[in-house]
Parts: sequence; C-alpha cells; structure tokens
Amino acid sequence: MKFLIELEKRNPILYYFGWLYFIGGIVSIIMTQTSGTIVLGINAWIKPMKFFFSIWIFCWTMGWLLAYLNNKARVRIYTWAVVVVMIIEQVIITWQAANGRLSHFNISTPFYQSLFIFMGIAISTLTAWTGVIGYYFFKQRQFDIPMSYVWGIRLGIVLFVVFAFEGGVMASLLSHTVGAPDGGSGLPVFNWSNQYGDLRVAHFIGIHSLQVLPLFGYYIAKNNRSVQLFAAGYFILTVFLLLQALQKMPLLRF
Repeated sequence: MKFLIELEKRNPILYYFGWLYFIGGIVSIIMTQTSGTIVLGINAWIKPMKFFFSIWIFCWTMGWLLAYLNNKARVRIYTWAVVVVMIIEQVIITWQAANGRLSHFNISTPFYQSLFIFMGIAISTLTAWTGVIGYYFFKQRQFDIPMSYVWGIRLGIVLFVVFAFEGGVMASLLSHTVGAPDGGSGLPVFNWSNQYGDLRVAHFIGIHSLQVLPLFGYYIAKNNRSVQLFAAGYFILTVFLLLQALQKMPLLRF
C-alpha cells in the first residue's frame, strides 16, 4: 500500500495509466473464458492480456524510477511519450485480436502491414527514448539513493533497450518461432514453443532486466561491482537464450 501511495506521488500519470492497463489485463483474462476466437491455435485474448500486464509493469517501473532524475521537464515529456505509444500499441493489438487477426507480423493486406509498421516505429522510438533516459541516469552525478541501486537502474535500462530491440529480429523474420511456423504447442501462459526455438524467451528475460537489476541493486548488492557482475551474468544468460532459440532449440522440450 505504501508503494502505491508513493508511486502516485512520484508520477500520477503513469500510476493511473498503469491501473488502466492492469484492468485491461483482467478484462482480457475474462475474455479468454468467454470468447472462442482463436489466433494461431490459442485464444485470441491471451496476447492482449500479456501486453496489458507487461505495459502495466513497465509504466509503474518507469513511474518509480523517473523520480530520481533531476530534470523534471524531460521526465514529463517522456511520461507522455509512454502514454501515447502504449495507447497506439495496445489499441492495435486488442482490435486485431478481437477480430481474430494477428497484429504483429501481419502483412496480409497493405492496411494491416501499415499498422504493423506503425507499431514498430512507435515502439522503436520509445525504446530509443528510454535509452536516452538511461543516458541521463549515467550523466547525473548526485543521487539521494545508494549507488548500487543507481547502477542497477542504469544497467537495467541498458539491457532493457538492447533486448527490446531484439524485437527487430522477430520483425525481420515475420515470426518469433525459429524452425517452424508460429502457432505450435507451447508452454502454459507464455506460449513459448516447446518444440522449436522461440525468440520471445530472450526478449522477455531481457526486457525484465528493468525490474530485476534495480531490485538486485537495492536489496541484495553489497557494492557497485556486485551489480555490474550480476548485470554481466544476466546479459550472458539472455544472449545464451537468444542463441539457443536461433539454433531452433526450445527453452523446455516436452
């Protein structure tokens, strides 16, 4: 409860926007139980659900972390950029799913291809902008928080940006499965392929460095060096998962 009160103070825009997406995720869960629409062999509402929850976590994470930057004008502009881009992303994903269509990799008509490209441009712009936010964390020298926590934030943002851009590999292939078409059997909830390589595994692990590394830096790390070593290990693990997928190997086979 204290976290929510503090988050609302730090960034009310991303706080309430995050709640909106959390509710969207709950609605999507309900829709998976009431709608029979299927896309690539699974309920069409699973994808909007995952994106609603992912964006909710991202908004609350950035809402919390941005408060440590001194330049509030930059923070305000970035905050509104998050809102605009995530609305674009989620509206397209949800609308396409509700109509039983793919949102990502859909080039079946010029219009759907344009939507896919538009989403890619929007999210790539926001990802690059998040990288700029990371640069400001490196540039700023004075913080009222432990430096191990600062390094967790810095390196968490760096790895987030790197593996967010891994989405470009999937976009270039028009697929997230390596070795077979998208839509085969997969792990529960995540739906990562359990027979072939799946680029979403490294993408997921990589972008959640945004939460894992700051938490490690704040609660576990003894010094800056330990954060840097942990981040290096996290990077190596995620690269391994990426290479594993590119070799057509699933995370778990069953």
